[in-house]
Amino acid sequence: MVRLLKNLIFPFSAIVGQERVKKALVLNAINPSIGGVLIKGDKGTGKTTAVRALADLLPPLKVIKGCSFNCDPDDPVSFCDSCKADESGEIQFEEKKMRVVELPLGATEDRVVGSINIEKALKEGTKALEPGILADANRNILYVDEINLLDDNLVDVLLDAAAYGINTVEREGISLAHPSNFILVGTMNPAEGELRPQLSDRIGLQISVQSIMDIGDRVKIMGRREAFENNPNAFREEFSEYQNQILENIIEARKLLPKVKVSPDMMKVIAQLCVDMGVDGHRADIAILKTSKTLAAYYKHEEVESVDVEEAAALVLGERFHKKSLDEEKIKKQIKNAENEISQENTGDDKKKPQKMRKVNKKRGE
Repeated sequence: MVRLLKNLIFPFSAIVGQERVKKALVLNAINPSIGGVLIKGDKGTGKTTAVRALADLLPPLKVIKGCSFNCDPDDPVSFCDSCKADESGEIQFEEKKMRVVELPLGATEDRVVGSINIEKALKEGTKALEPGILADANRNILYVDEINLLDDNLVDVLLDAAAYGINTVEREGISLAHPSNFILVGTMNPAEGELRPQLSDRIGLQISVQSIMDIGDRVKIMGRREAFENNPNAFREEFSEYQNQILENIIEARKLLPKVKVSPDMMKVIAQLCVDMGVDGHRADIAILKTSKTLAAYYKHEEVESVDVEEAAALVLGERFHKKSLDEEKIKKQIKNAENEISQENTGDDKKKPQKMRKVNKKRGE
């Protein structure tokens, strides 16, 4: 039975509860530029199961045959040095299943970024790269469990790769680069220490999860796990229709995403909300904008609405909202206030606007 289960993944649609985690993962599958997911919570709450299940659900990747970096044959700009140097004129491609590449806490920097094959460089006079974890992770999911315990030097490497989508290896005067675009998923238990602000700020969505306390749901979790272990193929077949529906939704949302528009007024709503929350910098504004557009595509409408901004703000700024003792109803109120202020500006009624602004500011305790 152990051998049988090794290559079979629990279906994404069969996971009970943890809706926010599943939604965050799906949104990143639709739009990887959101910047990944940070999941905070206790062990045993299904975080790893959800990540592996998502990779198993997604369609295979089209890659250049024989490329160690999973280069996309339809995107020559992102080719690695080896693919760019190929002058055969004929690119062969193959399909690979999307994978979850794990970054272990004890990994060395060379294991993560890769290393230069010095022997080949000296003997043959050619630059050769021994691929590392970031090479494997290109166009896949990079999963870091207990990311808050990761060594600082590896955090810096992740920051650079995530920011530029390129991993550069420099050893012994030789420099090589390859694409490294991945969906970063980090998990952590806050009781074991906080995450470095530099990394936390770079991850798009932040979700807090707790153990499910509803007795009915806990019984359902046990029942589904037992059914999966007893007959995994039959269990996966039972959920195949739901799996196909989720996959279809993701593919349709990917197609719709480039068409989604955001009005200037809605951008002002996002900016006003971030100002009211006291958010430092502008990354949160951009993350909320990208997430709002992705949510709009997911819900199959071509223009971002206030409900999309509400949900996006909760996903991007979730932990910071809790620090300010804000619940979802107060988030909605903040957005409504921002909309009112923008509406006042658009009326051009200069006499009423200052009075209205004073009333709103008073309500916020300013």
